[in-house]
Amino acid sequence: MAQTFGYARVSTLAQNLDAQVDALVRAGVDERCVVVEHGSGRRDDRPALGNLLNSLRPGDTLVVTKLDRLGRSASHIAQLVADLDSRDVALHSLSETIDTTTASGRLMVHVLAAVAQMEADLIRERTLDGLAAARARGRVGGRPTVMTPERVDAARAALAQGASRTAVAKAIGVSRDTLYRHLRDLVDE
Repeated sequence: MAQTFGYARVSTLAQNLDAQVDALVRAGVDERCVVVEHGSGRRDDRPALGNLLNSLRPGDTLVVTKLDRLGRSASHIAQLVADLDSRDVALHSLSETIDTTTASGRLMVHVLAAVAQMEADLIRERTLDGLAAARARGRVGGRPTVMTPERVDAARAALAQGASRTAVAKAIGVSRDTLYRHLRDLVDE
């Protein structure tokens, strides 16, 4: 017999699932059939969702409050929807009023996935453009180096006098890896 399951997810333990669970119950999902999970939508290892997806049988329905509860990646959501469709499992999204049992619902999922992918591509392009513009102005992103010219000079002098690499790194307040990266010519193994 076909069953209806709900899936509710929040990203952190500090967030509350009550609003999603309430909406799923109002939509007709038995509260005992609502699967809840705490974890980022970008993570691949969401065990509650994985177990739920594996347990769905042909004719079952999966209900979510929003498509982004299934994941934030448009391609991942589209792949998941295609997998559910191939297994004859319906997907209902309450916020987007999507029902994949209808042709218009399936079309809407693909349109939303395409728009989400375009948005992600635009964000990536803007980020890359911003980084290139900053580099052109001489700004380089990332964490500032802890190896000042004074520390490099002190490390070179201490190593030249026979001090151990571990002792030198500790004395100038950096890790051995940092020392190796900045003094490759002196610390050959």
